[in-house]
Amino acid sequence: MSILVTGGRGAVARGLGGLLDARGIPYRLGSRERDTPGAVHCDLTDPATYPGALAGIRSVFLYAEASGIDAFVKEAVTAGVEHVVLLSSSSVLAPHAADSPLSASHLVVEQALAASPLRTTLLRPGSFASNARGWAWSLKSGRPVRLPYPGAYCDPVHEADLAESALAVLTDPALAGRAYTLTGPQSLTFAAQISILGEVLGRSIPFEAVSAEQWKAEVDGYIPGPYADALLEYWASSDGLPVEITGAVEQLTGHPARTFRTWAEDHADVFA
Repeated sequence: MSILVTGGRGAVARGLGGLLDARGIPYRLGSRERDTPGAVHCDLTDPATYPGALAGIRSVFLYAEASGIDAFVKEAVTAGVEHVVLLSSSSVLAPHAADSPLSASHLVVEQALAASPLRTTLLRPGSFASNARGWAWSLKSGRPVRLPYPGAYCDPVHEADLAESALAVLTDPALAGRAYTLTGPQSLTFAAQISILGEVLGRSIPFEAVSAEQWKAEVDGYIPGPYADALLEYWASSDGLPVEITGAVEQLTGHPARTFRTWAEDHADVFA
């Protein structure tokens, strides 16, 4: 079995590579950055890089990049690829997903794969626990974390669980060819996540509620306007409303999904 793992600098791809290494399963790491150690050049926005990356490959772990997906599918079929595992997003399940910057690109990639002869497995995580890294600057500077919707719920999932889920569907044909909505084990508000993070770090982490307009002004230049608007709309829709938790991680990995506390303990150095 030869597997191409795209997104070579991403946390999920790195985790998956480590799991494949540990099991002696041959794979090729692909990265858009030419200087990524041990990786071949595979820029999902540049079809010229596809033939070399896909030569001899039978399975692909694919990040959702819409701009070159039609060319990627065509080249994958030509190369003899049989199975694609897509890291998509549960946002594709929302009404009007095609019109939202949070989900549109994932949906385009899902649709292109569905229309192809490639066997496709869809991994649809909700919120990444690693989104909490966005609070690191505030914590290091001693300033309150500023939140437009402290009471908005999400389902933070550990990147290690995503990597293990990908390994499962890549190596067990009985699990392939389906869609899985992957969540953490708890529905948590942003305020609750900050409280847990404070307990792990051994210090109180202050936060303050700000208006949507204030938050958008603060992230201007870092988060494009339409994407910021889509995030605000999503957070507003889950403000005070717990999100649904699934058992898909345990179904695929054989163990309960890791908690946000575990993620915080694993990444405490990020906030030091």
